[in-house]
Amino acid sequence: MMEALALLRLYGEWGADTALDDRPTDWLSRPAPSALPPAGTHDAAQVSIPPRPASRPQPPAAAPAMPAAPEPRRTPRPAAPGAPAGAEDGLPLIDRAVPPAPQAPAAPTKQGAQHAARAGVDACGLRATATHTVAAAGEAPGRLLLIGEPPDAAEDRGGTPFAGPMGELLDRMLASIGLARADMLLAPVIPWRPPGERPPSAAELRICTPFLHRLIALAAPRKVIAMGNTPARLLTGETTGIARLRGRWRDITLPGQAAPIALLPMRHPSQLGASPTARRDAWKDLLLLRTTLDSGKDTD
Repeated sequence: MMEALALLRLYGEWGADTALDDRPTDWLSRPAPSALPPAGTHDAAQVSIPPRPASRPQPPAAAPAMPAAPEPRRTPRPAAPGAPAGAEDGLPLIDRAVPPAPQAPAAPTKQGAQHAARAGVDACGLRATATHTVAAAGEAPGRLLLIGEPPDAAEDRGGTPFAGPMGELLDRMLASIGLARADMLLAPVIPWRPPGERPPSAAELRICTPFLHRLIALAAPRKVIAMGNTPARLLTGETTGIARLRGRWRDITLPGQAAPIALLPMRHPSQLGASPTARRDAWKDLLLLRTTLDSGKDTD
């Protein structure tokens, strides 16, 4: 008996909820129910009324429509300078985040140029993560400005451009054509080292570019050397690599300046170990620089 109850309980757990006969039943061979006689020819007691089918559940009544929620109020964008009150400037977020470069009079000394070029760069977040601000260094009696890549770890620790092993390699490169650091002004393309020496973002370059332009304007060099991909692309406005940009002088015009400046893109010292081709390119560019300085021409 207990086994039969356990078996029934197991059938119930499996979903069997209907008991069947021992012999199969042919439901299709059962006679169809007789039609109802015409109305008025039978007694109500003799009429078998078929059971009413179970009524289908009616869908719930539709809830009254809720009033539409008011749209959130949008904060208008700050209007551009000179625009009427309440007008949107229509600028992307990065354009509104980049502060305009302040206009300052020319500084007669290198210290004044450095201070003016660094003024107002608080909007760049790299300043909070860097150890030092790598400012321009050296004098420029020959009016030659050398701009390098963003500071690396050695430059960030010392606060001077082209420090450490890359600086020693630069000294040997310059000495091969009779030049030295004392013959030029050296500066990084941005004054702070990105964390992990990652490439600077587009926003960071946008923030720092006006102050690099201002440093060039205050230093007033006759020739600029752009060493590396970042300064070469930034100053020429081109997107190709240094392998295509190098090899020839070109004239660049900075905002607010009418006279163009001669620019020579070159490989950075950190790229010379990449291949013999990179070292050959650097030597050709050094010879071009020496020839241009000896001839007294702006371009060659």
